[in-house]
Amino acid sequence: SKLSATGWQAPTPFIVKDRNNQHDIYGLMYKPSDFDASKSYPVVNYLYPGPQVGSIRGRHFRTARGDNQAIAELGFIVIEIDALGTPGRSKSFHEFYYQNMGDSGIPDQVAAIKQLAAQHSWIDSTRVGIWGHSGGGFASTRALLTYPDFYSVAVSQAGNHDNRNYADEWGEKYHGLLVKNEDGTTNYDSQANQLIVENLKGKLLLAHGTTDTNVPPYNTLVVAEALIKANKDFDMLMLPNRGHGFAREPYMMRKRWDYFVQHLMGATPPK
Repeated sequence: SKLSATGWQAPTPFIVKDRNNQHDIYGLMYKPSDFDASKSYPVVNYLYPGPQVGSIRGRHFRTARGDNQAIAELGFIVIEIDALGTPGRSKSFHEFYYQNMGDSGIPDQVAAIKQLAAQHSWIDSTRVGIWGHSGGGFASTRALLTYPDFYSVAVSQAGNHDNRNYADEWGEKYHGLLVKNEDGTTNYDSQANQLIVENLKGKLLLAHGTTDTNVPPYNTLVVAEALIKANKDFDMLMLPNRGHGFAREPYMMRKRWDYFVQHLMGATPPK
């Protein structure tokens, strides 16, 4: 009761179907505290693809889940789901994109937002942004490049954009050993973001810490190099002397919020 008295409000749980209309997919939706059902709100999709955890993480009570509600207060509907490939369900659900990490449950993110938009007139599915950190940094760029007509803005932080450049106990465990084909392709090409940068249409902010010992910064630089070669416009923020955990540092949060306000809402961020 003391918490509610501060104006705090809980996110709204929802259930939708996956891309194939087979599994129930569980999610949380965050609305502004001054929500007006007569208005139309752009969407910010937060994701973490797994496979070891999902976007929502724990099912226990929390007063806050990152800055999801803070982003909603800026005038967005924030949506997060635990897509196919995340744990806590059946074995087949968890191993859905085994040997195909490029999937990252992104088609389920798209399907969920479309279903919610069909249910709620105040969700504007023509203005959808996405962000994530680490595996979510990889997946948010992946979403922008694989669904360029659906997602228009992405903020991708500390992404392992090609698991050939990341820890072998991560990529090999879930994607398999590297296999080189006679034509020069490999089984890892299906998850390498730098190979599909030609698809970029929207606004992309890449961010990385220069002293990240978990996901080394060249994971982001390999994508930046490919984008430059393809003559694509993008934004990049390299944070000096930052390790892997800068996702909710005040400066990064402000940059992330400003990026969505400017490019998804079409407004000028307050100083």
